[in-house]
Formats: sequence, structure tokens, C-alpha cells
Amino acid sequence: MKNDIPFRTIDANFNRYKEGIRVVEDILRYEFDSPLAKELKKLRHIKLPNYEEIIQKRDSLNDILKTSTKEEQNRNTLKDIIIANLKRAQESARVLEEIFKITNKNLSEKFKNSRYFLYNIEKEILKSVKGI
Repeated sequence: MKNDIPFRTIDANFNRYKEGIRVVEDILRYEFDSPLAKELKKLRHIKLPNYEEIIQKRDSLNDILKTSTKEEQNRNTLKDIIIANLKRAQESARVLEEIFKITNKNLSEKFKNSRYFLYNIEKEILKSVKGI
């Protein structure tokens, strides 16, 4: 990776991507014994090259948008949490897809494929947790 790569954008979105998936994965695993959790787990295992270099640019303490909005704090059901976190992972996958077009077309395609997989599995997940 070059020096002009947006490391903080990559770092923040990679964390969001994995965290969003993990939240949904754990709910499906522990609350519904859903095999869809296994599909989500696979998505979390994308590796970033130069990860140590990326996290050296991390500045989470000074992030100007780290405070949650009222909407982000408003979750009434597990379904609300699932939807919010799937959207979080999808949006982050899109950012990573675009950023990696600069330096790593392979990773860009992986995140693109992941995003479309998340769009598709979202329908299955919401059908499987219909009653909540």
C-alpha cells in the first residue's frame, strides 16, 4: 500500500464491517440456533494486507463522529439490532470496495461480493426471525 492510502477509512470500515456481522452472527447463533450464523462467520475472515500499518494510523479517541445519535441508541427488539447491524456491514463493505479499487482490485471484489451476499442473506435472516 502507498502512503496516500486512506488508512483510517480502511481501519474504521473494516472494524464496522466485522463488528456488524459479529452482532448478527451471535444473535442468530445463540438466540435462534440458525445455520445462517455459519455463513456470516465466513465473511468475517477476510484478511487485510499490512494490517499493522493500517492500525498505526488509527485515531479513535479523536474521531469527530464517535458520539452516537439518538437513532443509533434506539433499539427496541432483536430485529432492530439485526437490521441496523446488517446495514452497518453492508455500508462498510461498500466503502471498502471503493477504497480498495485504488490499490487492490482483488480485495475490492471480495468486499463487493460480500456486500451482495449480505443483501441476499438479509432476506433469509429476516424471514427466519419473523416472530421477534
